[in-house]
Amino acid sequence: MRSPTILALAAVALTASACATVAPEAPATTASSGSPAPIEGYDWFFHADEDAARLAYGLAESDDLRLGLDCTRASGRLSLSGVAPAAARPEFHIESGGETERFQARAEPSQLNDGVFLSADAPADAPVFQRFRRVGWLAVWEDGVRQTYAPHPASAPDIERFFAFCG
Repeated sequence: MRSPTILALAAVALTASACATVAPEAPATTASSGSPAPIEGYDWFFHADEDAARLAYGLAESDDLRLGLDCTRASGRLSLSGVAPAAARPEFHIESGGETERFQARAEPSQLNDGVFLSADAPADAPVFQRFRRVGWLAVWEDGVRQTYAPHPASAPDIERFFAFCG
């Protein structure tokens, strides 16, 4: 035989648990974390030898380079490279985690496509690159279009390895 108090508590518990299983929908304006997701096939690739290092975002084992960062050991300087459409402004407009900077570039006809090959120099300790070190992704803006370059989990530590090498 069950007491009325136990039955009343069981009813309250069942009612509470039934209410708890219905989750309200998140509002449409919920903010995202801001971290872009990696893109299948594309990644950051790191290579270092005794005196120089390269961190490049693109498609593995192809000429599809989106952005290349090169440096000499402990130089504190980066060389940026990438391809752009022929009519593009000669600059790298880079963003990472809310920091943005523009680096004036030299443009030459591309050997790979109908566009141009851009190259520029930048300090490794520029705020946008320091943010890239912390958040692990960056974006390049071109003609108002934002392209995000996020690493896959296995390559994420290579970003810090690169900047530690460059000084």
